[in-house]
Amino acid sequence: MKLKYFSHSAFLITTDNGKQILIDPFLDENPTSPVKSKDVNADYIILTHGHGDHIGDAFKIAKRTEPLFICVNELANYCTEQGFKAHNMHIGGGYNFDFGRVKFTIAHHGSKTPDNQYTGEPAGVVISINGKNIYHTGDTGLFLDMKLIGELNKIDYMLLPIGDNFTMGIDDAVKAVEFVNPGTAIPMHYNTFPVIKADPLEFKSKVEASGRKVVVLGFGEEIEL
Repeated sequence: MKLKYFSHSAFLITTDNGKQILIDPFLDENPTSPVKSKDVNADYIILTHGHGDHIGDAFKIAKRTEPLFICVNELANYCTEQGFKAHNMHIGGGYNFDFGRVKFTIAHHGSKTPDNQYTGEPAGVVISINGKNIYHTGDTGLFLDMKLIGELNKIDYMLLPIGDNFTMGIDDAVKAVEFVNPGTAIPMHYNTFPVIKADPLEFKSKVEASGRKVVVLGFGEEIEL
């Protein structure tokens, strides 16, 4: 299984049998993304919330590749209203797909589309594939229930924001890693715009001081999980 980071909060998981799971594909208007939407394919698209820098280019990609959207109920309904297939879920609920299991978690943020449509609660997501758990926190502030997420799921990879202003900054993200205690933490949602400028190496240093592992992915970098 492989994980590719496009920058901001956009990731692509490729399973061992070739299924492609795209998360929050903000690419074309993202100044740090090394690829554009025309270069990306997906069998599934998971959206954490309705903001434009997370829905991003999902619909452009979906017109070409006809994926299944996986999101909380109101956002899934929004996707079907645009003419796409969606599997409706909600926070606390899990479902088994042909690639693995998806379960949505709380996130402290907002969720409204660029055309001002309400799209339900923002969310994080735990994706379980072949015995490995990937926790994409979505856009969120720090919250104590992250401890519970870590207790209920042995998190192998935690993808979490460090950019501050709209989400956790570095110090809160360090505490979030302490709460969840993942095998590896991967920072995201930073340096896309000046207002979320942050140094991932500072985050890495602070987390590793507690004996935990951090991998800082370059924009466009892919790793084997």
